[in-house]
Amino acid sequence: MSSDISHAIDQAPGHVVHTDPETGKTGMWLFLFTELLLFGGLFLIYGVYRSMNEGAFHHAAAELNVAMGVTNTIVLLTSSLTMVMAVSALQRNQVKRSLGFLTGTLLLSATFLVIKFFEWSAKYHHGIFPGKDHLHELPHGEGLFFNLYFMMTGLHGIHVVIGMIVMTVVLFKIRSGALAADNHGMLEYTGLYWHLVDLVWIFLLPLFYLTT
Repeated sequence: MSSDISHAIDQAPGHVVHTDPETGKTGMWLFLFTELLLFGGLFLIYGVYRSMNEGAFHHAAAELNVAMGVTNTIVLLTSSLTMVMAVSALQRNQVKRSLGFLTGTLLLSATFLVIKFFEWSAKYHHGIFPGKDHLHELPHGEGLFFNLYFMMTGLHGIHVVIGMIVMTVVLFKIRSGALAADNHGMLEYTGLYWHLVDLVWIFLLPLFYLTT
């Protein structure tokens, strides 16, 4: 009986669904904080092991492709810019521009993963990959470096994929009209998540590719 009454109220003319965007934003910031704790812990572990194997870490880092690492950094920074422009365009009710910038962010994200695929493939063919015998034959410090490299960049890559999935969902919601200038919270939260993904990579670049 009560469910029928609630349904009737929902269908009544002029019924307003109340939302609390500030609560949603607070929840998103708390989620991002837990993500920072996750990666922060990994950065701390990296720092401890690097202090114990500084020479080995420096030697192992020379095996990484700095050009690919820097290129991926530029790609992600550009994707952050297009994400900001997508949010700004939707806030101004410029739906087509928002869709265009969001599509551009997705393409840049895919570019990042493609570059990372080729980079990892090169390491695989050289036997420097988890599960390969050659990796276990390396000196302890170098093997540790590459294990941390694949774990941390792999975890970051998973976050990139998750971000792309969420962006795709948001893209279709904007196209369908479910998200608009007065209801752009989901896109804004997606943007916050994406900026965190970019921030993590900015730390990963010097830790692995620019180790001296």
